[in-house]
Amino acid sequence: MIHIALYQPEIPPNTGNIIRLASNTGAMLHLIKPLGFSLEEKQVRRAGLDYLEVERVLVHDNWESFLDKLKPKRIFALSTKGSTNYASARFQAGDVLLFGPETRGLPQHIRESLPAGQVLRVPMRANSRSLNLSNTVALVLYEALRQLDFPFAE
Repeated sequence: MIHIALYQPEIPPNTGNIIRLASNTGAMLHLIKPLGFSLEEKQVRRAGLDYLEVERVLVHDNWESFLDKLKPKRIFALSTKGSTNYASARFQAGDVLLFGPETRGLPQHIRESLPAGQVLRVPMRANSRSLNLSNTVALVLYEALRQLDFPFAE
């Protein structure tokens, strides 16, 4: 299983879309507080549809409690400041794909706590700011699942 971790997500529809993505792929979704919304908000429910009720979403009080509870072996952080193309990473079952808040990205101290090769970027045209969070999660998650031969497929 691949884990998706959203650090302090801010936009309800993005999180709703990612809830649906996790449900359909078997990924576990971790939401790390503070959240910029309530999980009860209509926008989250609309984007997540009936998938909101799945047991594949865990909420953590902060970064430290996430690390303590999950004890991840490897974390791949996605950042526009990363130097490694996400397609170059070699993913394994149990890996965490970590994404920061939509308006500011992951804090420097989290990025710097990881090996440089585990801070990934998605290639974009020069002078582009960033991709939509839920699109980026889908892109990277499906690359990880492809490498694992889509473990959810029948």
